Amino acid sequence: MKASILPIYPTPLPKAPLFSLPMASIPTLSPTLPTLSPHSSPHSSPNHCTLPPTSLFGTRITLPRAAISSFRSLPNTNCRATSATVSFSLPNPKPHSGATEKTPKWSARAIKSFAMGELEARKLKYPNTGTEALLMGILVEGTSKAAKFLRANGITLFKVREEIMELLGKSDMYFFSPEHPPLTEPAQKALDWAIEEKLKSGEGGEINVTHILLGIWSQKESAGQQILVTLGFNDEKAKELAKTIDGDVDLSFKRQA
Repeated sequence: MKASILPIYPTPLPKAPLFSLPMASIPTLSPTLPTLSPHSSPHSSPNHCTLPPTSLFGTRITLPRAAISSFRSLPNTNCRATSATVSFSLPNPKPHSGATEKTPKWSARAIKSFAMGELEARKLKYPNTGTEALLMGILVEGTSKAAKFLRANGITLFKVREEIMELLGKSDMYFFSPEHPPLTEPAQKALDWAIEEKLKSGEGGEINVTHILLGIWSQKESAGQQILVTLGFNDEKAKELAKTIDGDVDLSFKRQA
């Protein structure tokens, strides 16, 4: 007699109890954020401004009123500071002895052209601001009658820069120009010539960009004068430009359109 074989089913193991871990409480921001104002909290003092507690940290933030007032609009002094720095670099006009006329000043465009000339000298990593840099500054500023006259005769900034590279070459790549590269002797004489011509005229007004351009042309064998000759500038064009020498006057930057 055969023994009956009963099927054997695996017995299920007892389920281990699941322990629910408590979820960390996530702070939530309130839908309306407090605004920063001097009267945002009853705890504000005359010298401090206290924000109400937030739902994130539950702490108050106290700011001095001096820090709040510092975010207000401040007077824009960058333009005036830049003009003052450049004016110190430019030679000061000194009237002749016994002269009673008012000392002329550099025009706004002349100051800006000189500043652009210094910047171009720094871009090329030259140690000095020469007549070639003054010429580039005139073209970079671009709004004076002298700059428009040059462009009308085919003398552009790109052509001048190419001629400078061919005439003077590139500077050492590891050399860094000073913030205000000093003037070369021809550049200093060009600016002095501009002042002298204005004083000799005996007329009012300012020393403008045309004076600077003609001053560059007066310095024979200088880099700026050689570049002008190469690009087609001559004495006839200089005389034509001199006829409008007193027509390029601007008393302030606001009048430049």
